[in-house]
Formats: sequence, C-alpha cells, structure tokens
Amino acid sequence: MIRVILIFVLGYVCYRALKSWLQPIEKTSRRAAGRSAGQVDDVMIKDPFCEAYFPKRNAVHLNLDGKDLHFCSVECKDKYLATLSENEK
Repeated sequence: MIRVILIFVLGYVCYRALKSWLQPIEKTSRRAAGRSAGQVDDVMIKDPFCEAYFPKRNAVHLNLDGKDLHFCSVECKDKYLATLSENEK
C-alpha cells in the first residue's frame, strides 16, 4: 500500500515538473486589459439623485446652467429634472 502511495506522489511531482517546464514563462508583473497594476482604470463618481457610485465612463451626462452632472442612468437624470421642475413651481 505504501508503495502505491509513493508511486502516486512521485508521478504527481514528475507531472508538475513537466507541466511547469513545458509552459511558457509569464511576466510576474500584474497586467489587466493592457494596463499595469498601479494604473487607475476609471474614476468612481456619485449620482446626485440616487447617490449610487458608478464608473464615470458609464455616466449619463447633463450640463445644467454650466454645471456638469453625471447620472447612473437616464431614469435618474429624468427624476432629477422632474424634482427640479417641481421645486421651481
């Protein structure tokens, strides 16, 4: 029984050694989608209506009286505009 276990362990060690020898060596630096690990992918911003945080690249933009506003969705932008029009009445 011990002989079978030793043969299995030896076979596994040989398998791992051959696998690491045959695979190409990868760079040790972390890279994600062409960027190095220290680079910021995108900035998280806060929706002025629902106060959810989301990536700026996914924002729905609105320029209101020279002020840039970014919303997480068209629905939040529409609700924000509706509350503004209600407050003006």
